[in-house]
Formats: sequence, C-alpha cells, structure tokens
Amino acid sequence: MRLLIQRVTQASVQIDSVEKSRIGKGLLLFVGIEATDTEEDIAMLCRKTVNVRIFDDENGVMNKSVMEIGGEILVVSQFTLHASTKKGNRPSYIRSAGPEISIPLYEQFCKTLSLLFEKPVETGEFGADMQVHLVNDGPVTIWIDSKNREY
Repeated sequence: MRLLIQRVTQASVQIDSVEKSRIGKGLLLFVGIEATDTEEDIAMLCRKTVNVRIFDDENGVMNKSVMEIGGEILVVSQFTLHASTKKGNRPSYIRSAGPEISIPLYEQFCKTLSLLFEKPVETGEFGADMQVHLVNDGPVTIWIDSKNREY
C-alpha cells in the first residue's frame, strides 16, 4: 500500500461538478492499493499518518502531527500510485489491485484511520472520476510505501 501525503491549507474533491468533501488545514492522502496488501499495511500506514510530525510548532520547526494541530484529513483512492514505467511510455497498472480487493481495503483504511484520528475523515469516492483541488502548504509532500519498513 502506498500513500502520498500532502500537507494542505485546504483541499476538496468534486465529482460531476458537485463537491463531495472539503477540509481546511490538514492532510490530503492519496492511497494506492495492491493485491498483496493486508490489514497490517493499513495499521502501519494509519499510525504513521496520524503521528507524522510535519506541522510547524511555535518555533517554526516541523514538530507537530495533524492530531496535535487539530487538523483534518481527506483520503482519495489513486490506483496510479502503483504505475510502472519500466517499459515504453504507457504506464502499466498491473500491481494495482482490482476493485474486489481494493474497495474493502480502502474502506478499512478509512475506518481505521478515523478510529486512530479520533474523528471522521473526509473521503473521495472509490473509482469515481474526481477533481481534486488543493493548496499544498510548504510544499510538503511525503511518500510512504508499507512494503518498505525502513522509515
């Protein structure tokens, strides 16, 4: 499972020109799921997400988590995080899990994250054509892959 975490001052998701979700200061998470992902991957990434210290403290040092600043979280599924560009110019998405695996894992990720975060998280809509609007703060963008536990 892969996460692309962006620290934002605001973010929103629109589907068919209708706003589905919106957050203020917090984290926008793009989540990519592959067929070998498990609940262990979910647990590890959710713990990392709520505890990663990428918000400034009173001294301007990135030393606070999204929980500590009272921020918000928006989760968007993105199968393209597992794109392979090794051959040719057209990315292959063979490592991305199909909907029969991805949907339950995505839903479990959002549920687990909400429990650890101790409040609801906003979401996109799995499989929908979404327009994601964001203001990246910093910019701060962090990539985490649950298969690489060397973080």
